[in-house]
Amino acid sequence: MAAKPEPGRGALAPAHGPVHAPLRALGTPPGTPLGTLVAVEGLEVRFGATRALTQVALTVDEGEVVTLIGPNGAGKSTLVRAVLGLIAPSSGRVWRRPGLRIGYVPQRMTIDPVLPLTVARFLSLARPGSAAPGSASRIVTALERVAAAALAGQSIHELSGGEFQRVLLARALMREPELLVLDEPVQGVDFAGQIALYDLIGRLRETLGLGVLMVSHDLHVVMAATDRVVCLNHHVCCSGAPEAVSRNPEYTALFGAAAARGLAIYSHHHDHEHDLKGDVVPATHGHAHEHEPGGHEPGGHEPGGHEPRDPKERPRP
Repeated sequence: MAAKPEPGRGALAPAHGPVHAPLRALGTPPGTPLGTLVAVEGLEVRFGATRALTQVALTVDEGEVVTLIGPNGAGKSTLVRAVLGLIAPSSGRVWRRPGLRIGYVPQRMTIDPVLPLTVARFLSLARPGSAAPGSASRIVTALERVAAAALAGQSIHELSGGEFQRVLLARALMREPELLVLDEPVQGVDFAGQIALYDLIGRLRETLGLGVLMVSHDLHVVMAATDRVVCLNHHVCCSGAPEAVSRNPEYTALFGAAAARGLAIYSHHHDHEHDLKGDVVPATHGHAHEHEPGGHEPGGHEPGGHEPRDPKERPRP
């Protein structure tokens, strides 16, 4: 039996056809710009009698951050899986640039607590040939890119939520991707940690020229971190720049008038950052953040999230 191609390789998935059908046979969608990494057209995904996605269109370009928002069960993760080539469309198609390298951070990852894994060992399992000469330097480089080099020798089971998400980002970067796909990358991370992670994702986009497709529940958190928002509820309700989406009647209908009013954005400039332990350090990158008035407070945790190992690790504003 032929080996199954890795998700993210150049492919166009037709209705009821193989997910990894050769691009040459099916062609690039008409009008696709040269900088486009992924193009989704008329996508429908059904599970039995249930329609998860209907007539979805989406593109992600080089150097662009696109964020999918929507309520639970809206089909965001299903769309991500279709983009990755993990599920076949019921109709419509998904085109990926030929040879496209994708780095993926899943919504959740459970590691058996009895496995004695250090962060470095965990990353060495991320890609074939990771044990080859030079792999140690690639691991160090990936951790440095996410500002987590100090974690290399630490047990994977002792990491806080924010630390673990940085390690997962490093793992995705081991593939030297052109596109990062992040399914709720700040899940289980406190508010200060969320801001730090979104800043990091933005810097990775800038320094590596990556395209980013990201899933989030909270538009107010990603406002300053995204170029384009796609509001999804089984179909595309609205899309565009974050400020435009926040004023769209479809957004108000989906999330409620209170949520829309809460997006009367204000900005502030941070003169400090937080290190891996949550301690305040001088800012190395000046940045403004936009927040929802009366929204999350720094130091709060997502329900069911990772708690820091020690009270001293809690981020301090």
